[in-house]
Amino acid sequence: MPCPHLPEGFDATDPDLLHSRIPFPEFAQLRETAPVWWCPQPRGVTGFDDEGYWAVTRHADVKYVSTHPELFSSAENTAVIRFNEHITRDQIEVQKLIMLNMDPPEHTRVRQIVQRGFTPRAIRSLETALRARARAIAEEARRSAGPDGSFDFVTRVAVELPLQAIAELIGVPQEDRARIFDWSNKMVAYDDPEYAITEEIGAESAMELIGYSMNLAAARKECPAKDIVTQLVAAEGQGNLSSDEFGFFVLLLAVAGNETTRNAISHGMHAFLTHPEQWELFKRERPATAAEEIVRWATPVVSFQRTATQDTELGGQKIRQGDRIGLFYSSANNDPEVFENPETFDITRDPNPHLGFGGGGPHFCLGKSLAINEIELIFNALADVLPDLVPAGEPRRLRAAWLNGIKELRVRIAD
Repeated sequence: MPCPHLPEGFDATDPDLLHSRIPFPEFAQLRETAPVWWCPQPRGVTGFDDEGYWAVTRHADVKYVSTHPELFSSAENTAVIRFNEHITRDQIEVQKLIMLNMDPPEHTRVRQIVQRGFTPRAIRSLETALRARARAIAEEARRSAGPDGSFDFVTRVAVELPLQAIAELIGVPQEDRARIFDWSNKMVAYDDPEYAITEEIGAESAMELIGYSMNLAAARKECPAKDIVTQLVAAEGQGNLSSDEFGFFVLLLAVAGNETTRNAISHGMHAFLTHPEQWELFKRERPATAAEEIVRWATPVVSFQRTATQDTELGGQKIRQGDRIGLFYSSANNDPEVFENPETFDITRDPNPHLGFGGGGPHFCLGKSLAINEIELIFNALADVLPDLVPAGEPRRLRAAWLNGIKELRVRIAD
């Protein structure tokens, strides 16, 4: 198999690279010539004491790794593919308390408890409130636009519904949502110099959020209420989360539920603005397939990782026990073996077997139905209240190692 002609030092987890773009041309080369490719890294630069990882770029291989947790562990080195070089191993170990970074059977136990909050009935019970909130968010954005009709779509629209959904889901008072937003921002933005946020500030924010959540759990144990917190921490005889476990669960929600859905909405709006014929189609027909295509197109999580638990083989490459494997969802979701014209934003795409919610297996996104619901609700509200949006600048990307983030998207209400 020929070698890919990649730029010298190419690494798809490089925050400077992802600050400017998703490397789709390089992913295409890798899928074609080296679908399981060893990416060398200076020892310790990512927080791991090794010299690189295997980049997995084909849809089929990402699915295979995702559905074989006995071969590929989330717990060994966590699912986060790149930390700051200054992180300690002890700080990495602490992250194994988060469900994302667990393996069966511990992962199975925790997931069986927390999925009580994500049943179809639980999601349906939120829909009326979230529909009203989505409408109010769109109306407030229109009302508060500048003299020229412009505003930042990210802060005025995209951030609001995911935060309010989490608050609604777990009973966080709405007046505290700004604190959750601030904490979650600081936890993921330490690679972006504009925010001047250090690893220490990110860690402090994580501890503040965990402490807040633990206090909420303790209060529900003392005085149960009719909310998901009570179901998770105070359910007699059904197994429940400890206060610590609940704190780390909310931490996961703040990043996996808030950051990812926010960025899907931001990328979705940018896609509609740059593909106006799709926006017209959406406004006219509201196809049920639109939200899934928005997630495929956005793929908010560029990559996660696994660690080989034993010597094995993948894509013709011999993988050694202890090797890290990068699962590049952004590449898998543009694999022409699976998607016809993957470079086309098509809100009627069906079927759409994208991996934007993970590649299946035990870590398939628990909140998928909630995220899809939020995306549908906010774009329906925008189509009703702000149907005449036009771009007012290029999106400003977040500097991050594994998130496809937009931190600003200026839009304008057309005259």
